[in-house]
Amino acid sequence: MRPRTWVLVLAVVFAVLQLADVTGRDTPDSKNYVSYALTLGGAGRREAAAETVDWVCAGRASGAERARRVDVLRFHAPSPAGKVYAACRSDELTRVERRLRAGGDQTDGHVVPFVGPRLRAIFEVRPGYPVFLLPFVTVFGVTWGVWLASVLVTVAGGVLVFLVLRTLSVPVPLALTGQALYYVLPVGTTAMRPMTEGLMLALTLTAVWGCALALTGRARVGTALVAGPLLALFAVKHSQALFLGVCLAGAGAAVALRRRRRGRAPGRGVVAIAAAGCLAVTGTLLLARLLHYPSEAESMQDLLTNHYAHPDRVHPWGEFLHLEGNFWVEWLRRQAMAPLFAAALAAGAWGAWRRPAFGVFLLAAAGTGILTQAAHPDINVWGDRLIVLAWLLPVVGVPLLLEPLAHRMAAVPAQEVPRTVGVTR
Repeated sequence: MRPRTWVLVLAVVFAVLQLADVTGRDTPDSKNYVSYALTLGGAGRREAAAETVDWVCAGRASGAERARRVDVLRFHAPSPAGKVYAACRSDELTRVERRLRAGGDQTDGHVVPFVGPRLRAIFEVRPGYPVFLLPFVTVFGVTWGVWLASVLVTVAGGVLVFLVLRTLSVPVPLALTGQALYYVLPVGTTAMRPMTEGLMLALTLTAVWGCALALTGRARVGTALVAGPLLALFAVKHSQALFLGVCLAGAGAAVALRRRRRGRAPGRGVVAIAAAGCLAVTGTLLLARLLHYPSEAESMQDLLTNHYAHPDRVHPWGEFLHLEGNFWVEWLRRQAMAPLFAAALAAGAWGAWRRPAFGVFLLAAAGTGILTQAAHPDINVWGDRLIVLAWLLPVVGVPLLLEPLAHRMAAVPAQEVPRTVGVTR
């Protein structure tokens, strides 16, 4: 089959497997994004709240039923799904109704007031993912619309990995391996959750593809594919636009400096990528201030007060740095006990080293995951979703590491030329 057919086969297989869990992938933040999308589509706050709550509670009821079937003590008991659904719906809608009746800042913006005003303000400045969800929930409803949007954005991420590797002239089987790694490693699981991470991963990979194109002689197209995602990331999650801009600008400067020291010109593509990164950093900081986005101090208070459930900290920076140190010590301890992630990062970095110029940009993109985690040192965040962008290093780097082996296996041994035997008459 042609390479594009194999790409499609992998995508279809992944999508079919995701039918195993159409509901139940939501997180506490998902309600805010889904309700945002519904209100953008014209739904009133109470209507958006009801549809969102129905979707969330259906997932919880389904999870309770699955748990009951395999519970060693309760697998003969009646299904708890109905009671779980009713209790969930009552609790969620009662809480929303109380906030809506309070009025004032409880009803500002597009997000239904599942949470308090200060926390809701953080989601209000992330319209990118709700806009992406909007056509899917409008046409297919919340349940299937959210599932289909998640599948498509995750499939797109895998396809982008394939395109990045093929741009670097990696053999087709290894490029397909990169696509498969994207689906089966935790990065695929995280991208399937109805949150910003899937779209962030796809946009970041588009920028990585742009770097690969710029480094292989297509500077204009490559720069456009870097600048476009940086602009879109501002709407999805502006901190990622800032982190990616900083990292790409630093990577471009490092590659240019290395080439200068070796007596080579930096190259138009490298300079253009660095410039795009600098513009993204400047633009993100200015726009965030002009639009009165929640500041880094507000984000810090959100972290240290458990989403504003406790009074604000008087000296947040000191406590934040203290928590930061404690977090990384504990994180490293856990990695030592289960070193899959550390081993994957090491293998990816080794592969990236084989393509020094591109490898620096790949490390930069993956490094945004480390920065995101450092900005939110919360050890209780389930699934390590904050650091998920770091998984791009092994997803792209491992196929690069295996490339020499693939070339060696593909080499055909030279055939010995048979000697002509003369015939005596």
